[in-house]
Amino acid sequence: MNAGEIGHADQLASEAIRRRTFAIISHPDAGKTTLTEKFLLYAGCIDVAGTVRGRKTRKTVTSDFMELEQQRGISVSSTALSFAYKGYIINLLDTPGHQDFSEDTYRTLAAADSAVMVIDAAKGIETQTRKLFKVCAVREIPILTFINKMDRPSLNPL
Repeated sequence: MNAGEIGHADQLASEAIRRRTFAIISHPDAGKTTLTEKFLLYAGCIDVAGTVRGRKTRKTVTSDFMELEQQRGISVSSTALSFAYKGYIINLLDTPGHQDFSEDTYRTLAAADSAVMVIDAAKGIETQTRKLFKVCAVREIPILTFINKMDRPSLNPL
């Protein structure tokens, strides 16, 4: 390697260290897209977090860009969002939760360094979430579990 190639390799390595790519996974309606909106809001990328079930008077979510997604309040394809936060580049992968779109989620997980598994406190761990957990385990993708909707009546944890 010459000096130019070494410099380029060093620059690439330092850039890679700054990047974090994670997927948000779970069953439908657990709150993946709402969590994505909160990340964007707290990172300063948007001024107002949208709502998944946005009405005409309310803002729809950033990551549900397809008309079908906005009408039905579901994600049918994965969305990749990238933003800077505290010196890092965050690549956020919002995935569909419904099993009909699981192939898209499995492909998206191939690009993830880690995953945030969202659990709906009222519904507990559902079948689709278990499947996604197993895929992450096989691929050795670290998982952070986030219990959502704690402000509502929930299942007994034991």
